[in-house]
Amino acid sequence: MPSLFRDTWLVFQRSMLLTLRNPTWVAVGLAQPLYYLLLFAPLLKNVRAPGMAGGNAAFAFFIPGLLTQLALFGTLFVGFGLIGELRDGVIERMRVTPVSRFALLLGRALRDVVTLVVQAIVLVVISIPFGLSVHFGPLLLVLCLMVLLALLGASVSYAVALILKSEDALAPLANGVAMPILLLSGVFLPMAAAPGWLQGISHANPLRYAVDASRDLFAGHITTNAVYEAAIILLALTVAAVIWAARRFARSVS
Repeated sequence: MPSLFRDTWLVFQRSMLLTLRNPTWVAVGLAQPLYYLLLFAPLLKNVRAPGMAGGNAAFAFFIPGLLTQLALFGTLFVGFGLIGELRDGVIERMRVTPVSRFALLLGRALRDVVTLVVQAIVLVVISIPFGLSVHFGPLLLVLCLMVLLALLGASVSYAVALILKSEDALAPLANGVAMPILLLSGVFLPMAAAPGWLQGISHANPLRYAVDASRDLFAGHITTNAVYEAAIILLALTVAAVIWAARRFARSVS
């Protein structure tokens, strides 16, 4: 176990150093939610829909959706970097090292989690002047949900990247999966305003539970069914995704 922690830390340091040397993607990943915050969120102040309040309360509705969007697009495409490492022989050279195969995943995923948390904090801080009310306890729980989403998305992306081993195959697949997941999560408008058949489909989307739970938390409601459901569902899916991705890493470097 100590060797796993050490190996994970070493892989994390290497991955984070690569990110800091080229922080462009971090800024680009944060730019899209900021565009929505600055150019779209003000329109919601005059919108009335089931489950949605107007005025400054619209930001408490919209920011959780932006955080979830940030977690989705910030992690679902991290597999592109891994494909580049496969092509350059980095993963191949790791075969001759004693590094834990599980650490190869955890170190990279930890880098993605840290990057997402920093982006989420920046987004929340920028949202405060727009009327967003923030309380430390609920915000901490929202960040915990974002950590689970980041681990889930990154693990799936790495596993798929190891299977496809091609950016040309990964790009359309990631885009084709991300868009319906995003639209069915209620990020932009509440799913309560959707017809019954669409609401039924959205209940199969784990991202919807994260969005609903985050909105409850930003509203100051910590012990709601939405929060419990999101925690249980995301934790179970994250554990399954991490195990799957770790096995793919073990096969790729063994």
